[in-house]
Amino acid sequence: MEGLDNYFVYLAGNGTALVLFLSPVPTFISIWKKGSVEQYSPVPYVVTLLNCMMWVLYGLPLVHPHSMLVITINGTGMAIELIYVTLFLLYSTGATRRKVLLLLAAEFAFVAAVAALVLNLAHTHERRSMIVGILCVVLCTGMYAAPLSVMKMVIQTKSVEYMPLFLSLASLANGICWTTYALIRFDVYITIPNGLGVLLATVQLILYTIYYKSTQQIIEARKRKTDQVAMTEIVVDGKASNHADHY
Repeated sequence: MEGLDNYFVYLAGNGTALVLFLSPVPTFISIWKKGSVEQYSPVPYVVTLLNCMMWVLYGLPLVHPHSMLVITINGTGMAIELIYVTLFLLYSTGATRRKVLLLLAAEFAFVAAVAALVLNLAHTHERRSMIVGILCVVLCTGMYAAPLSVMKMVIQTKSVEYMPLFLSLASLANGICWTTYALIRFDVYITIPNGLGVLLATVQLILYTIYYKSTQQIIEARKRKTDQVAMTEIVVDGKASNHADHY
């Protein structure tokens, strides 16, 4: 019965992880419609991509046998994050695009180097699992900590416009499920990053609550300014047309 409970919690963790991977979809629909990434940060998506690649490596039979669920959910996440990063590249320019390309190249080189070193220098599943597992803990912590730069911008601008709510909610749900699973199994390597993820996601939601009203005011003020500029242009064009007709 305990094993069955663990299995259901594990499946719930995979379910919430999938929701977490899909939560930025509204953000990228907005980016696609506007044709620009605006002030959105690529860091959460690039870090999540690296996290997924490392967990796929961890789940390989040569590293940690019998981990097919780890491979499937993180393989799915890797494909989804690659789509996000590709869209980010398409709709970004200049320094931002170069930064993303450099990060991608560094990530692929890092994962390839880790795989080569672990498979050639560590000769048991236990040792391979430990090395890759520790790296996964560090990267999973980084995935949850990636929005810290966005949180800093939220506090500075008093606006949550570029901190997607769905991503914060999905991070909280995913962290809770995996922390629960880790506590049942007494697995410290899963508890640490996901417990931190619960904490950071909670802080993001608190910031969202604090700055939601001011965000709406900022958006409304920007809209009024845009409307005023448009009206001014119409009036100026009208006067210019009348002046031309007069002559």
